[in-house]
Amino acid sequence: MYSAIVFLPLLGAAIAGLFGRLIGDRASQWVTTGLLLISAVLACVGFARVVLGGAPFDVEVMRWIVSGTFEVSWALRFDALSAVMCVVVTVVSGMVHAYSWGYMSHDKSIARFFSYLSLFTFFMLMLVTSNNFVQMFFGWEGVGLASYLLIGFWYDRPSANAAAIKAFLVNRVGDFGFALGILGTFMVFNAVAFDTVFAGVPGVAGKTVHFLGLSVEVMTLLCLLLFVGAMGKSAQLGLHTWLPDAMEGPTPVSALIHAATMVTAGVFMVCRLSPMFEYSQTALTVVTVVGALTAFFAATVGLVQNDIKRVIAYSTCSQLGYMFFAAGVSAYSAAMFHLTTHAFFKALLFLGAGSVIHAMSGEQDMRKMGGIWRKIPVTYTFMWIGSLALAGVPFFAGYFSKDLIIEAAFASKTGVGQFAFWMGTIAAALTAFYSWRLLFMTFHGESRADHDVLHHVHESPVSMTAPMALLAVGAVFSGVALAGLFTGEASSAFWGKAIYVAANHTALKDAHHVALWLKVLPIAVAFAGILAAWYMYIRKPNLPAAMAAEFSDVHSFLYNKWYFDELYDVLFVRPAKWLGRVLWQGGDGRIIDGFGPNGLAALTLDVARRAARLQSGYLYHYAFAMLIGVALFVSYYLFVR
Repeated sequence: MYSAIVFLPLLGAAIAGLFGRLIGDRASQWVTTGLLLISAVLACVGFARVVLGGAPFDVEVMRWIVSGTFEVSWALRFDALSAVMCVVVTVVSGMVHAYSWGYMSHDKSIARFFSYLSLFTFFMLMLVTSNNFVQMFFGWEGVGLASYLLIGFWYDRPSANAAAIKAFLVNRVGDFGFALGILGTFMVFNAVAFDTVFAGVPGVAGKTVHFLGLSVEVMTLLCLLLFVGAMGKSAQLGLHTWLPDAMEGPTPVSALIHAATMVTAGVFMVCRLSPMFEYSQTALTVVTVVGALTAFFAATVGLVQNDIKRVIAYSTCSQLGYMFFAAGVSAYSAAMFHLTTHAFFKALLFLGAGSVIHAMSGEQDMRKMGGIWRKIPVTYTFMWIGSLALAGVPFFAGYFSKDLIIEAAFASKTGVGQFAFWMGTIAAALTAFYSWRLLFMTFHGESRADHDVLHHVHESPVSMTAPMALLAVGAVFSGVALAGLFTGEASSAFWGKAIYVAANHTALKDAHHVALWLKVLPIAVAFAGILAAWYMYIRKPNLPAAMAAEFSDVHSFLYNKWYFDELYDVLFVRPAKWLGRVLWQGGDGRIIDGFGPNGLAALTLDVARRAARLQSGYLYHYAFAMLIGVALFVSYYLFVR
């Protein structure tokens, strides 16, 4: 059963990918979606057995790598962490598969699309069920490959190709750090199995090593290198630039990548490696600061974006920041709690945005929408539910998880914890504002859409609204249903050995006993953000344009995403292109080809041409050549011999 959870999506991907033309689009949809839903059901059964039954274990598939004394088995780990992730990944992916039946119904490559979706899900399941670093890296890279295929699915669009390449390259930067971290872990512990490495961590804690001329703690170095990988995959500040551009893929892809799969891999990895991170306070500090800055940065950028999918994309980036600074203050279970609730309401928001785009004949610019809520009331309702959960309004899912993270940051009683608390609080206000800005610009006010587009606005089919309804249930009830199990008094027994927290790190425990004003503050700022959005986009609809003109520099700074792309273009892209052009034209073209194949070929042709000139056809020329030859032969015989 446990192997089937992981490999059924791979089977579906293989059937649809290899035999899609033979069996047809409809059969490909049935096979991939059906096998994935079976995997989701089995994941729920496995969750009940492993977590509620308290029986974590590994399932060995085969011996994978054998090189001398080095052996790595391909085994599937099922404990609390992996069981939770399996449920989240398969359920959300199943809903995305079902939704895609309607959304992609007019696409010309349906079988290929569903094959890619299932392949993506397989690699994510492989990542979350790995019991060693090598297997995790296999799933890690597989997810990157599948994301490249999905983001660039519409390969006839230059923008989609550019976005796919950008996602692939930016993630390679993070993956290089991750690979170095794995190599360093093997050098230190002479093992890659999690259990072996975790058992050896206390003996290595406090030891130092020379790295780049500096003396650093071993655990700090390893954790920071591993965290670089998490930063790339989970789009943290500095390696975040690929995430908004990933919106070039079909909307179901956006929901899958941004909700429960690829972007959450980094959060899962840090939580899985908690026995390592707990022995490096420096690494935890870096995780906290990076997460807090990401939460704030992405929220500010989301304020002024006009593409409906990009607003939700920056929301994802911001929420991932919350998860990371929760892990940074050792509230790993709170991070996993928010990961789970976020998967439901963020997938709902993306699928809701897809429903809006479907209704608006492909339009994504919110400035060309408005006044359509009566035409698509079901989608409108679901978008409200997702936004309420995202803003942390009681008693929706986000309220239980996000507010707990903010309280845990304050309860950590550290400087970086206080910094994360205030960044998280400000981001909560901004989140509520841009969420309702999206709702008001999209659904309310006077319509700004083209008359023909507005005339054809219609509700999405049941194949699209039914998955949204199931996700809406999760967005409403997952928080209250899982709060006690994930972060309450029963959480220690629930997580077992899957998460390790040092005895002196009590932020999560203390978060339940903070002052009342700390519990009220996130709710208050959320309602303040909603009220501000209502005032600016309903009560005074001309105010946003006036403020953008008055504070044009600030607006441009935020609209251009703090100019990270422009900065990277100057620092990395242009120099890389210049260097590539020099090596191509100068090194390869002039030196290697000039002296190599092209040079030898040119020399051969020159010699051949000169030799051809000797074949004039005149007898006296040949007689003269023979005399010269005889003279040279005689001279050689007389003077050399």
